[in-house]
Amino acid sequence: MIIFRFSVGTCKGCGKPIIWIQTPAKKSMPCDPGETAYRKNPKGKDSILTRNGEVVRCDIIGAFQNYSDADGIGYVPHWATCPNADQFRRRKA
Repeated sequence: MIIFRFSVGTCKGCGKPIIWIQTPAKKSMPCDPGETAYRKNPKGKDSILTRNGEVVRCDIIGAFQNYSDADGIGYVPHWATCPNADQFRRRKA
């Protein structure tokens, strides 16, 4: 059984609401709160985090109105939409 674990917070960079979803590795990833429909695509430009914490390469197709065309639903990682994401990226040594 998969347990959906998340907590709610606010982005320190842009002030927007975020949810923290726990991955199978017990790491927490910040995501935008709304669920989004997607189609799996290993060469896709987007990533989605599923409810079980799996990161999937995909093409985002939008909200629930397109759900019948989707492979699933998930959450967009907040670093993909945050205008201040660069201030949180780790720099290579």
